[in-house]
Amino acid sequence: LTSLSPRTDEVGALVFDIGSFSVRAGYAGEDCPKADFPTTVGLLAAEEGGGLELEGEKEKKGKIFHIDTNALHVPRDGAEVMSPLKNGMIEDWECFRAILDHTYSKHVKSEPNLHPVLMSEAPWNTRAKREKLTELMFEQYNIPAFFLCKTAVLTAFANGRSTGLVLDSGATHTTAIPVHDGYVLQQGIVKSPLAGDFISMQCRELFQEMAIDIIPPYMIAAKEPVREGAPPNWKKKEKLPQVSKSWHNYMCNEVIQDFQASVLQVSDSPYDEQVAAQMPTVHYEMPNGYNTDYGAERLRIPEGLFDPSNVKGLSGNTMLGVGHVVTTSIGMCDIDIRPGLYGSVIVTGGNTLLQGFTDRLNRELSQKTPPSMRLKLIASNSTMERKFSPWIGGSILASLGTFQQMWISKQEYEEGGKQCVERKCP
Repeated sequence: LTSLSPRTDEVGALVFDIGSFSVRAGYAGEDCPKADFPTTVGLLAAEEGGGLELEGEKEKKGKIFHIDTNALHVPRDGAEVMSPLKNGMIEDWECFRAILDHTYSKHVKSEPNLHPVLMSEAPWNTRAKREKLTELMFEQYNIPAFFLCKTAVLTAFANGRSTGLVLDSGATHTTAIPVHDGYVLQQGIVKSPLAGDFISMQCRELFQEMAIDIIPPYMIAAKEPVREGAPPNWKKKEKLPQVSKSWHNYMCNEVIQDFQASVLQVSDSPYDEQVAAQMPTVHYEMPNGYNTDYGAERLRIPEGLFDPSNVKGLSGNTMLGVGHVVTTSIGMCDIDIRPGLYGSVIVTGGNTLLQGFTDRLNRELSQKTPPSMRLKLIASNSTMERKFSPWIGGSILASLGTFQQMWISKQEYEEGGKQCVERKCP
């Protein structure tokens, strides 16, 4: 194959950043990932003798995984959805391997044993899981070299910093992670479950209150335009397979996520009914044709991220709003390094792309920052950078000349075993 590949002199390293929402993977040195697909996969218990492998299907003994947007979107009898991750860490290794296989064959289109791999990991990943992953990559995928790096450190690098407070708000959680000289300060990590999925839940409740049905596109054969607020006029597809509850739910969530991104906005000061009522409304149409204007709700729903005290169903909660997550984290770090953290609050993660998120955060932090410190919020204006910053940081790191000595080589692994990850990857 060497004659076909232009890069025979040096083989590119691969960067994997696998989050609760999506899988990002591609070659180091490029500015964005080649692959970006859902971490959620469809799972079918296979009947015997189904030997045909279709696009996006990976077959493991008795199980078929439907991976990537296209394969996942096909309605099938009894297919459930699942994720290999739990709490940002790998839980289901079989499913995780299916995702890696898919990435190598369909996106990277190259053999695993040719490319060093840099992988991101949750800052709270456990030693046992790190060792198991190292072993998997060297033993099963036969890679030439490996490195594991915390997502927060990669995000800091992507933003040209080695010290700063990384505020990462993704699908499953919002976390403040202090990074100092390229190391995560474990004692200062603060996590809150108020993130993208929480906002989706709030949207779902809103639709229930307004008696709006969420009909995912897979069910819709045809629809007629209707006037605003009128009942939708649509035809259901005939002969739909008996889909599982979990799969249908996932498809509903995709509709809700689009609504979230298009309609919601974070109020620039604490939510006020009167102010919200004066806000311009936003028009939104559901896949089945139902359309209406949304006013105060646009601001009320995301308010829970910053002020959880008045969210229904969270009564008596001790959850922290985004601003408090940051200040609590900095407060748990040594007083000497706090100026460096306040001076680089790095905002990342898909949930921070909510309109007005950074303005509100900036305002709240300005009120809480001690007068002796200078506050600086670093939030890239590009959607791409905010969604992919750990990947981009990995792409930069793995292509640095000075980094090449940092890899765990196959030889080191063979001599020192999987324990070497604890030594080489802080």
